[in-house]
Amino acid sequence: MSRRFADPMRRNRPATVLAALTLLHLLAPATHAAPAKRPNIVILLADDWGFSDVGAFGGEIATPNIDALAAKGVRFSNFHVAGSCSPTRAMLQTGVINHRAGLGNMPETIPPEHQGKPGYDAHLNNRVVTIADQLRAGGYRTYLTGKWHLGHTPDSLPTARGYDHALALAQSGADNFEDKPNLLIYDQTEWSEDGKPAKLPARFYSSTLIVDRMIRYIDSGKASGKPFLASVNFIANHTPLQAPDADIAAYAGRYTAGWTALRSQRRAGAITQGVMPAGVAMVTMNTSADWSKLSPKERQQRAGAMAAYAGMATAMDREIGRLVAHLKAIGEYENSIFVFLSDNGAEATDPMAMGAFARWNANHLYDQSIARQGRPGSLTAQGAGFASASVSPLRGYKFTASEGGLRVPMIMAWPGNPAIRGGRVATGFAHVTDMPPTLLALAGVAPQQGVLAGRRVEPMIGLNLSPMLTGSTPSVHPADKPLGYELSGNAVLFKGDYKLVKNLPPYGDARWRLYNISADPGETDDLSRADPERFAVMQSDYVAFARANQVLPMPEGYTAPDQIFANALRTLLIPRLLELWPAGAILVIALATLIRWRRRRATR
Repeated sequence: MSRRFADPMRRNRPATVLAALTLLHLLAPATHAAPAKRPNIVILLADDWGFSDVGAFGGEIATPNIDALAAKGVRFSNFHVAGSCSPTRAMLQTGVINHRAGLGNMPETIPPEHQGKPGYDAHLNNRVVTIADQLRAGGYRTYLTGKWHLGHTPDSLPTARGYDHALALAQSGADNFEDKPNLLIYDQTEWSEDGKPAKLPARFYSSTLIVDRMIRYIDSGKASGKPFLASVNFIANHTPLQAPDADIAAYAGRYTAGWTALRSQRRAGAITQGVMPAGVAMVTMNTSADWSKLSPKERQQRAGAMAAYAGMATAMDREIGRLVAHLKAIGEYENSIFVFLSDNGAEATDPMAMGAFARWNANHLYDQSIARQGRPGSLTAQGAGFASASVSPLRGYKFTASEGGLRVPMIMAWPGNPAIRGGRVATGFAHVTDMPPTLLALAGVAPQQGVLAGRRVEPMIGLNLSPMLTGSTPSVHPADKPLGYELSGNAVLFKGDYKLVKNLPPYGDARWRLYNISADPGETDDLSRADPERFAVMQSDYVAFARANQVLPMPEGYTAPDQIFANALRTLLIPRLLELWPAGAILVIALATLIRWRRRRATR
């Protein structure tokens, strides 16, 4: 690895361990009777939530329980993840950049040309160690419920990667009311419990199931007296958007003014909440149609989809409140560290807008009537217009390297710790790889040092955010230290307040641009011409990052949405169609020809 991107913790390991233990002492609640009890750690990971979906970040959706954590803790307004789910989850679990953790791309979006290449395992590789591995070795109980999406074989499921117990979904998403996959992508669900196929209830709601099982796990080990890691991974608000009827009904008529009005309202709310600078500039995304030019039926459909989205978020928030209430009841709330974040920005991809075949297939497999949006049996998606409001006032969405894809709401709270002043906003840059070093430091557990059980493992690159929690420093990332990132050809180099970024079609034009994301988080003012020296140096930094991490160029004409369709076609639809020989074979050839034509057209 290039020295420029070497592990910062290698420079002084003894000092790092001492600092971690000192921070635990300084941040721990005071006691005169005995040494401070080590804190529980509760990670609350939302799926596909945009920057301003949370009330405490400027949104109108009812999220009172998440907002209560924000009031007790610190909101990070400049926190970054990956542009899609499993790369973020890999970094959150390990503190290692996604390419070195095996998620240079995720299974649904990886092109065949990259599969199996170094860093493109499409699952969490064995060269990394999870935070669960390290906390368990340090005396913690470790539990995970919900979406895993980091592997589906026995050696890559959570209980093989440090978790004592886990109810885990190995895929990107699933139905929320029954054990049923997203039929456009998968032929069956892959829920497991403790490494074996899970038997789910005949009827359930995903957010409730995920919290129910976590409460069961926590209670089962309570007699041990050990602290616990609870990794709670919701599939809200991944497509399909589904929620209880009452939650959807609560937002009836709320979104009839459209996404442009909501995007402006969210911008104002983010400023009022202090998570965006006053006067923040905002672009109009070219993927958002003119609301006033839609037909009444189209407006009804889109407003109903957003009501389902909001209802799903509120239902998830209620389950977070139920978990918090349980921790209070068993006396574990005050000494628990809560982390809330989303795995990426809002999802703009809509199966109903992906061409005639996808639309026909969705209508064939699901009840897509307007009245049934968000209900059992439906396949509802937010779409690009309202996704632009979810990320307001940022540019871009999930999959992109723009701030709307990478900057997400993040909250850290330790209710019983007087060193953390509640309600504060930390505006300095922070990254998802910072979470494992931070949580290990607060737990008083020394991080792994590049070798585990006699084998070399990837060192964590993240930094300890504890000084930002107490407000003793605005940022822990040095202004002259670059941090690179790439996913599906969309690429970034962060350095101080600046961001070098490139997005491939359909999200961009493959040109590099330069922004000051502290002063201009909406990415409205490209500084590449005004600051050519910085632009050139950061391009050189990115080349060094890509070389050190074996980043591969994308195949000609590649787009993430098209690759999802192509991979599903190859693994799901083709076998089904071939069963209908010879008519099915003719259809397979026609679909393959369509994919090639779309790729060639995209490169013209």
